[in-house]
Amino acid sequence: MTDDPGPDEPQPDEPQPEEPTAPRCIVVGGGPGGMLAAYLLARAGIAVTLLESHQDFDRDFRGDSLHPWTLELMDRLGLAEDLLALPHFKATRFRMFTPAGTVITTDYTKLDSRFPFVALMPQVRFLDFLAGRAAALPEFTLITGARVRKLIFDGDRVAGVAWRDADGPRELRADLVIAADGRFSKLRALSELPVDDLGATTDLLWFRMPRRPDDPAEADVDLYFGRDAYAGLLGGVQDWQIGVTVPKGGYAAARSAGVAPIKQFLAAHLGWLGDRIELLTGFDQITLLSVELKRVRTWHREGLLLIGDAAHVISPVGGNGILMALQDAVVAANLLVPALRRTERPGAEVMSAIQSAREPAIVQVQQAQVRTEQRAADARERNRPLIPGRLLKVITALPGARRRSAARNGYGPYPPALAADLFGADHR
Repeated sequence: MTDDPGPDEPQPDEPQPEEPTAPRCIVVGGGPGGMLAAYLLARAGIAVTLLESHQDFDRDFRGDSLHPWTLELMDRLGLAEDLLALPHFKATRFRMFTPAGTVITTDYTKLDSRFPFVALMPQVRFLDFLAGRAAALPEFTLITGARVRKLIFDGDRVAGVAWRDADGPRELRADLVIAADGRFSKLRALSELPVDDLGATTDLLWFRMPRRPDDPAEADVDLYFGRDAYAGLLGGVQDWQIGVTVPKGGYAAARSAGVAPIKQFLAAHLGWLGDRIELLTGFDQITLLSVELKRVRTWHREGLLLIGDAAHVISPVGGNGILMALQDAVVAANLLVPALRRTERPGAEVMSAIQSAREPAIVQVQQAQVRTEQRAADARERNRPLIPGRLLKVITALPGARRRSAARNGYGPYPPALAADLFGADHR
């Protein structure tokens, strides 16, 4: 979100837009975490307004992975059948392709689940689906094109937000504001909450290639390792998303070198793309995906709660940012709904309980990503290959290893459950 030029208030002779009815809760950001949080609150009978800065949910290069935990949650909500009627692919493995051979680290088919796979579905379809179901709830309001500019305070308490849209400056007050506005969170910056940078060492050059019916079956994520870089491959309905690693801050040098080195890497390690490699002709087809690893020390202040990447930026390399954000939303709803039903403003005790319930999982995921980043940095510094060790192939072939990895990836550490009485008798 960026600030717009111009006055913050309309001129006296300008007609002022009608302000929406004050909700109990405002959710800022219509990504997976924000959308699910708003849906759960509204379904539980809590008036919620979701503010999304864009006019729709269609963004390029966003995570598309819906893990078994997510699909089981959708099933619990009675939404899985309709969701999976939308176009998607069932990814059953996590693989690494190295000069020493292919390593299958994860096999979701070994899970005891109705959904032993990762559904690869464009994120816009998932968000449109949830938004459509939320729109049928009387307590849910969606406002798009709402570029939040500042927090509204009542003393030290966050009491609402101010934003601009096509009609000019607007504002809305509520008992609680949930910041779910992503890795570059405006509300995180406005909150002035301390943030720890955990030290990402890698960036990704992200682009697309068309897929063909005879392409290899995709996994959750396929990693193709070269000596000095690796590529992550994500399957889509009509194309592949491909991210090639460069050292942190290496985009300028990569752009100066042009696409030839990238094409050489693809030809050497993803040769099955064939003549499609020649479709990559310039850096105007490439997006820099800056890898970040950050965590806010305290995810809340009075009247404000941060969830998802607004609270803890997860590296896209592991493909589990969506899972972490959705689990944040479930825990937040579990603990916020009872307080809001009592007509209370959720206090520090409730907000701290949300962070306490989620932080151990987030720390575990981020620590694993930090170790991966450090290994990559050490390999570059010592001019050693990034290729995983041969021992990995032995370890992942041990009985139960791929199932345990599938459980870790498919559910995350300490996966939460939706509170059995969240919706109550009147809101099932």
